[in-house]
Amino acid sequence: MLLYDLTEFQRLSADLHLQLAARGVGWNNVLQIITNRMPLAGPRDRKILMRVFEFLDHAYEKRRREIGPPEILHALRATALLAQAIGQPHLLDLLTELLHDKFEDFTPDAMGQDRYAQMESEFRELLLELNPTDQWYLMERLECLTRGRDETYYHYIGRLLGKTRVTPELVRIKLADRLDNTLDLHIDLRDPLADENFFQVLFQVLFSTSDPSYRPPSEHPESSPLNGAKRLYQLFKNAVLLSMIREKNAAPEDAAARILFRSMALASMHEAQRIMLHIMGYHETSVSRQRELLMEVQRYAQLDGLTHTTAPSCEHPLDGLFRKHFDHPDSTVRSRYLDELYRNKGLMLQAALGFVVIFVNFVQSPDYWVKGISEDGIDRSGN
Repeated sequence: MLLYDLTEFQRLSADLHLQLAARGVGWNNVLQIITNRMPLAGPRDRKILMRVFEFLDHAYEKRRREIGPPEILHALRATALLAQAIGQPHLLDLLTELLHDKFEDFTPDAMGQDRYAQMESEFRELLLELNPTDQWYLMERLECLTRGRDETYYHYIGRLLGKTRVTPELVRIKLADRLDNTLDLHIDLRDPLADENFFQVLFQVLFSTSDPSYRPPSEHPESSPLNGAKRLYQLFKNAVLLSMIREKNAAPEDAAARILFRSMALASMHEAQRIMLHIMGYHETSVSRQRELLMEVQRYAQLDGLTHTTAPSCEHPLDGLFRKHFDHPDSTVRSRYLDELYRNKGLMLQAALGFVVIFVNFVQSPDYWVKGISEDGIDRSGN
């Protein structure tokens, strides 16, 4: 399975969803899908995983993610992506991925005090299935993976990566989590990249003189809860995570983390391409306008504008993009700036191309990261 491929991801999601929708959930089938039929260490591992599946099913009930699928799917799919990257599943890794959102999702506010108390009791019984050492390691990992209520994303990632000297597995767990979130950004019926060579489309716009316009094969798709600007914000979070992993050289010996790092960079690059094709096909449809926007980004990249964070200026539309539109811990403020970005389709097109360049650099250069991003946030001292 290509971990960054949207078609294979959707097949994985559909297979898991089918099992969840069956009368009497086939948890053994779910386990076979997640592990790709790789054998576990023994029957004890299988028994513990069955208990965790049932716990998650009971705790999530009918809760759904923003675009609609059941919330439990995220935990199951992320664990499947992790297992694929590892090759030979490790029980503690599987448990950590399955439960990585436990402390954020299962709270008194989200569940009500009575259900929360009931689920905490079930969780404590579940932990008794583990030996004391695994209990300690699991709880330690889950606490590290939980973002504090008042913690910025930068500080959260910095704190998490600070633990990797003694627990390098945290990198692979977080990457699998973000990879699933990246692949689960929209519900379009068709992937435009299945029909088009993205770089050929750009070449035609920039150099062809015989009808170089890109024409989508269908009408404008129905609106999604996650519009293009919100998807760009998710790509920004990916750029932050990958940059901080690279800067801190976190878990350099972890083969699974390297696979997931590359997969997330490729998945992010493809998502940025989808956003671009959508805008070129339905919004900024003038070839001359597209050419102008693309060439502006080309010049910006050649001047190293995409190697570091920049301050807002009048010199280029992408100057200060991270700061102005994405770097807002207050979700209400961030939504306002994302709405502003969504109305500016030309800037969205350029931002998406900028992310294509950023993630291509992550794939091609082992020394690349976006300078100016740290656990203290985005550098605001200047360009």
